[in-house]
Amino acid sequence: YLEETNTTAFIILRGDELLYEGYFNGSSREATQTSISVAKSFASTMVGIAIEEGFIASLDDPVTAYIPELLERDPRFGEITLRHLLTMSSGLGFHRSSSPLHDGTKTYYAPDLRALALESRIEEAPGTRFLYNDYNPLLVGMVLERATNMSVSEYLETRLWQPMGAEADGSWSLDSERSGFEKMNTGINGRAIDFAKLGWLFLNEGRNGDRQVVPAAWVKEATRVDTTTDPAVEYQYFWWLDQERYAYFAEGNFCQFIYVYPDADLVLVRLGRDCGGTYWTGLLGDIAEWIEPRLGE
Repeated sequence: YLEETNTTAFIILRGDELLYEGYFNGSSREATQTSISVAKSFASTMVGIAIEEGFIASLDDPVTAYIPELLERDPRFGEITLRHLLTMSSGLGFHRSSSPLHDGTKTYYAPDLRALALESRIEEAPGTRFLYNDYNPLLVGMVLERATNMSVSEYLETRLWQPMGAEADGSWSLDSERSGFEKMNTGINGRAIDFAKLGWLFLNEGRNGDRQVVPAAWVKEATRVDTTTDPAVEYQYFWWLDQERYAYFAEGNFCQFIYVYPDADLVLVRLGRDCGGTYWTGLLGDIAEWIEPRLGE
């Protein structure tokens, strides 16, 4: 089935145990897999670490505390907080259309994504509506590099990739050699098993052995079902929520998933060339529920 659905990697972790690991359609354990929007969940996790380290004061900081030039374009940027960016409720415009120059194309292909992010426009008050919007992670990336005084890639490497126990080198695709800015909405490249490590880290409340890599409070807050601070019950800090099963997942184009099911101590990873005609959110949840009663067998 995995072969037929254009899957390239499928992994199931139960706690510290590797239950299943399979590679298909020309892929292998050593193959580099390119994430799409799964990268957003890595980005939001770095914000939580940066707050813990004191580089960022609070999610309620206005984005203009770190990118003050936005105020010169529109004083309403002072009302947009980091929380609004992470919950996709910033009020910034983002439109897809048949035009080759719609926002989705520009935020993926522009050779200077910083300049593009600074041109983002406000269309409504922040905190009022959920809109999946790739300008938000670009601004998050600019905040991270300015707050930490290092590239986003370096911060990922030293604060998350290595501390969580990644087995191989990773990389983050850039907008261009001249600009050198990470494509914050996409483009983290690594082995499938190392994408699974992010889910495993969250399953363990941010701990890798004796090291607290991500604050436990952040793990809980970033994946909770709660609309007291944002308008979407199905989304938190760049993580999607499976409300029916109290699970959560990172998701990217071509049906890439890091699916975390805490009640059964499970992490499932699916990467592929496309979705293969499958509704993977439901299938991954069904697989997790099928495994759960068999944990003691």
